This record gives sequence, C-alpha cells and structure tokens, in this order.
Amino acid sequence: MDHGLVKRLRQEVGDRLAQQRRLDAANGLQPMSGEDERQFARALIGQVLEEFARGEITSGRRPPNAEEEEALAAGVHAALFGVGRLQPLLEDPEIENIDVNGCDRVFIGYADGREVMGEPVAESDEELVELIQILAAYSGLSSRPFDTANPQLDLRLPDGSRLSAIMDVTVRPALSIRRARLGKVFLADLVGNGTFSQEIGLFFRAAVLARKNIMIAGATNAGKTTLLRAVANEIPAHERLITVERALELGLDAFPELHPNCVAFEQRLPNSEGQGAITMAELVRRSLRMNPSRVIVGEVLGDEIVTMLNAMTQGNDGSLSTIHANSSVEVFNRIATYAIQSDERLPVEATHMLIAGAIDFVVFIEKRNEYSSGGRLRRYVSSVREVTGVDGRVLSSEVFALGSAGYAVPAAPISCVDELAQYGYDPSAGGW
Repeated sequence: MDHGLVKRLRQEVGDRLAQQRRLDAANGLQPMSGEDERQFARALIGQVLEEFARGEITSGRRPPNAEEEEALAAGVHAALFGVGRLQPLLEDPEIENIDVNGCDRVFIGYADGREVMGEPVAESDEELVELIQILAAYSGLSSRPFDTANPQLDLRLPDGSRLSAIMDVTVRPALSIRRARLGKVFLADLVGNGTFSQEIGLFFRAAVLARKNIMIAGATNAGKTTLLRAVANEIPAHERLITVERALELGLDAFPELHPNCVAFEQRLPNSEGQGAITMAELVRRSLRMNPSRVIVGEVLGDEIVTMLNAMTQGNDGSLSTIHANSSVEVFNRIATYAIQSDERLPVEATHMLIAGAIDFVVFIEKRNEYSSGGRLRRYVSSVREVTGVDGRVLSSEVFALGSAGYAVPAAPISCVDELAQYGYDPSAGGW
C-alpha cells in the first residue's frame, strides 16, 4: 500500500469530517455519535476515492482496482479512527492509565493497581509525534496543532479517553492517556463499587433534583470526572445542558437517551497567527445566552471560575464542576487563587462572598492503594462540605466526613435537609 497516498487521502477525509462537525456545532445540531461519525466517514472515504479515481483517469493513469480501492479505504479509515499500536491497550477494559516516555518506554497501569512495562507503541519518536499529530488533527471540534511552536496538547480520544502530550521541553516526546473505563455510569454503580454509601447516593440525587450547585474536588486521577458523570446522569432528561471543557471529555451528549438536549462546548486554541482563540471564560459567558437549564464546566483551571460563579448566582442553579484540590476545605483557597489571577482581579474577600452565594456543596474524592487487598486502587468520597455563609471567609460545615467504613459518613446536620427531603433524601429509608 502507498502510505503516502493513504496519508493524503486521510487528510482530505479528515478535513471534510472536521468541517461537518463545525457546521453541526454552528447550526446547534446534536453532535454525531461515535458510530454515526464512523458511518459518515465511510461515505466521505467513498467520495474521496471516487474523486481520486476520476483524477487518475483524467491524467491518463490507471485508477485503483476494486481490491486496491478496498485496501485504501481500510487504510484511510484506520488512520482516521485507529491509534496505531495504542489501539490494543485502549481496547483492554482493565487498563486505566498509559504513560509513554518516548516510543519504547511504555508504562501501563491497571485497575487492580498493577504497573507493568509494555511494548513500544511506535518505531521511532518521530513516528510517535506523527501519530499524536494525526489524533490532534481529527479529534475534538477543531484541529489542534502539536509541533515545535505548540509543544503541549490535551484532547479526548474517540473512545472517551483523555490524552495529554508534550514535546521539545522534554528529552523525548511524552504522552499520558487516562482511560474512561466507566463512560455511562450511575450513582448506583459507584455505590456498588464502594465509592460512597447508599445514603450519600440518595443525597447526591436529591441535591441534583433540588438544583444545588456542586463542586467536585480531588487530586489528579482521583475519579472527579467519573463522579461528575454519575451525578449529572441524575439530571432530568427534559433539561437543556451545556457543557464547557478545555478538551471534550465528559461526553454527556453521547447518550441522547439520558440527555437529549445537550450541547458540548470546547475551548479553541489560537491558530499559527495567534488568532481565533475562544477561551473557557468566553464559552461560559456564551453558554448563558443559549437558554441552558444547567451549565456544567468540566474542569476549572483558571479565570473562567469568576464567570462560572457569577452564572451560578444569576439563576443558573444546579451547575456542576470539578477542580483540583487536596481537601474539601482547600477548595475555597484554590478558587480564590484563580479569581485573583482573572481579568476581574477579585480580592480574596470578594471571592469568598461570591463563593458563598454560588456554591452549595463541595465534594472531595480521593484514591489510595489498599495493599492489604493486593494493591487494589480504590476511589472513595471522603468528605462533603456544605457552604453555610461568609464572615470574611467562607463558612462551611462538613456534613459527611471519612469514617471507619472507608468512605464518608454523616458528620453534621445538613441545613437544607428539609428541601432535600422533598426530593427523596431520607437517611433512614435506604433503597433505590
């Protein structure tokens, strides 16, 4: 097979596919599901191959025969939707993390806590960079550069996994993939695997239905996004959701049976001339003009925090978000740090007043290796903190705290318990 030709045809098909994504997004249409996109790509491949064959005939050259055309179509499809030698790793349901430090230094983390070294994923570092560039060109809503001028990359792979890559500031190109093993996940699933108790599951459901604003905090890879998905899946199907993310990851729009009216926004990076960027803060502001029932911000990492908190205090109750933090109480200082770096330059006191008016509950999730259980990696909710007011700083009460059972248990009265009771929260009842 002519790999140069496959590469050229793949680029043509990928450009048309990306153009269709942009048109759908501009027209407010529901994004294609993964399978629909693959079917559409097959039709595009047929069109491009037909155009190529006509061009060959016009130029007096022999067009591909049926067998060659079928091989070209398969090669283009694999180049678009496959990830080369990474594909078998992404298809293994037990793998949680893949770290690549150069093409032949591959470290695999399993759900049971095992860490093993894997086979090379490319013949050379140059081939590894090219693979990442292909993924960057055709994943997400817009092409993302990965080169000397743009040595950092974050994106969501077609299977929902999260990829982060870097080059030139490291001796060899490196990437990390965090697997989305639980795509369609519900609170009952997390109760079943010991992430939290049934009572906290009932609390989460009631808090969502009562339209409480919830911030989920934790360290890297603690399970924040999975918990956010499970909580969001309790939102009634008739509500219009708008998600705002740096790189598409939540994938709530991929399940129309749960969220038929869902629009996913993705931050756009500037082009090579430094133009065309659309920031997270701008997207949050834009989302408020599109009639959302709720706005969900995938991960707060910067100045979008002020815009989001303002949105929460302007009638967009029931919002959800995640943030990196080391404890539930540290979340307030982390938000204040982001806010003081924003264009508004909010002082700490003003930020704390904004937090108190915007956030109802902070949930902290963490992970640990249970060596007594063979090194199994376990994730669990260890704290739920209710924001109760402000007095120079945010006042809060830890309503669920880590107990001897290994996850959070009731620790203090919930001030809005009567409101939550209207939506089924009854600690003594139990059952789903």
